[in-house]
Amino acid sequence: MAGIELIISSICNATYCEVPYNDSFTGADTVSVKEVNYQALAKEINGKNLKVTTYNNTPLSWIENHNGTLVGKGVAFIVMEILRKRFNFTYDVIEPRKNFELGGRVPEDSVIGLLNSTKVDMAAAFLPTLRPYQEQVAFSIILDEGTWVMMLKRPKESAAGSGLLAPFNELVWYLVLAAVVTFGPCITFFTRVRTKLIDDDEGVLPLNPSFWFVYSAFLKQGTNLSPEANTTRVLFVTWWLFMILLSAFYTANLTAFLTLSKFTLAIEDPKDLYDKNYRWVTSAGSSVEHVVKNEGDELYYLSSMISNNHARFLSVRNDKDFLDYVKKGAVLVKEQTVVDHLMFYDYSSKKDVEESDKCTYVLAPRAFMKKQRAFAFPIGSTLKDLFDPVLTKIFQAGILEYLKRSDLPSTKICPLDLRSKDRKLRNSDLIMTYLVMASGSGIAMAVFGGEVFLTRYVTTKMNKGGKAKKKKVKMSNKKSRIYDDSRPPPYDSLFSRNPKFNVENTRTKMVNGREYYIFETGNGDKKLIPVRAPSSFLYRSDK
Repeated sequence: MAGIELIISSICNATYCEVPYNDSFTGADTVSVKEVNYQALAKEINGKNLKVTTYNNTPLSWIENHNGTLVGKGVAFIVMEILRKRFNFTYDVIEPRKNFELGGRVPEDSVIGLLNSTKVDMAAAFLPTLRPYQEQVAFSIILDEGTWVMMLKRPKESAAGSGLLAPFNELVWYLVLAAVVTFGPCITFFTRVRTKLIDDDEGVLPLNPSFWFVYSAFLKQGTNLSPEANTTRVLFVTWWLFMILLSAFYTANLTAFLTLSKFTLAIEDPKDLYDKNYRWVTSAGSSVEHVVKNEGDELYYLSSMISNNHARFLSVRNDKDFLDYVKKGAVLVKEQTVVDHLMFYDYSSKKDVEESDKCTYVLAPRAFMKKQRAFAFPIGSTLKDLFDPVLTKIFQAGILEYLKRSDLPSTKICPLDLRSKDRKLRNSDLIMTYLVMASGSGIAMAVFGGEVFLTRYVTTKMNKGGKAKKKKVKMSNKKSRIYDDSRPPPYDSLFSRNPKFNVENTRTKMVNGREYYIFETGNGDKKLIPVRAPSSFLYRSDK
């Protein structure tokens, strides 16, 4: 029962009851001067009418007009009702001309201006305890820590990049491209140096076949190059191992990205607003404006964005008006509680929309700034000393945190990762394949045009003056040497379908229990070609 009595006593002390004193332990003569002064302040305000100001900052505070009478609403005025019942006073709501915390041409334009000019008795609003504010008003005890966040329109694609490029970052892709371009010349260079230092039958591997070896291995294709020197073989094996490991990492990361990748945003912290030159908006006369324009603050670097109209401070009466700017690509900077209510309002208003399309907006993962907040009084006001003990009990009981989120669901509203159960490939994931196809076709056409130009114009001019006959001789020699004996003939030549190859000398022979064709080349060498399975004859077009 002692616990229940303690809870009831705490609630009673914060609302209706007087400050309790235990007569059995405390005599009337032991009451301190501070307690006597506190009782005197409570009697002084009893039955008095106060002037209270606030500004529209839903759901923390806002003003409604009821038949010409201004009525304060929100969490701040729930606290005001507790104070009113505790000290038996009444209050009238005074609205500033502009919805400013600080600023304007006259004191009546802002909440701080009304307090500083003593035209109101207190401000029932969660005002950040900024240094420019502290110079003009007196703050109550700290009621909470406000977090300002950045809300933006949810992008359709992750900022990690396109599907085919996502497994590696830009630096890795640049290094891979550099390796493909430089390894071919490295092979040619090492073979050239080797031939000068070591006299053997292996000559210099030219640049053209070296480059095509690197390119074909990059695409996991074979090669007809057969290096004999150990140095060249090690170079070839090194490149193959490099490509095997690279393709393994790429395939694994691409699979993970397409199935388990986390959705990321282009804007994660205030520095990204500056680096990527994003447009962002916030309330005019708010704490964000004063923080950005204050030279001593850490966010002062954002003030340079005001001149190029990428940072705008808008004067709006309803925070829902900011949604139109966010839909057009701007980033909204507001308090966490305000933004949560805006997102929940937008989510709830879409009744006939699929669940996956209801979350139009998303929050950046890191906060814009954090500031402590409190009620405010004119400097020297006795209300601060009177209300602070009660506000302390309200804060310690956790009532404010409960009230701020009482209208919101317990789960997070529209999180960054919606955790959809399936991950279907979209056209944006395959956009790189289309670019590769278009680029490859364009390069092939450019190479074809270059070949036509070199063959018809450049070579023709170089062969003028009696070189045409020599060219014909060379062409005839090339035609006689068009077949390379280092490679086996195609299978269709074995069935007498390819007239370019002489198959009269071919015969079969059993070697280690397997049947082979013995093909005699033009220089007398013999090559073994494994005989295909009998079922392969079913696929011959002439049968």
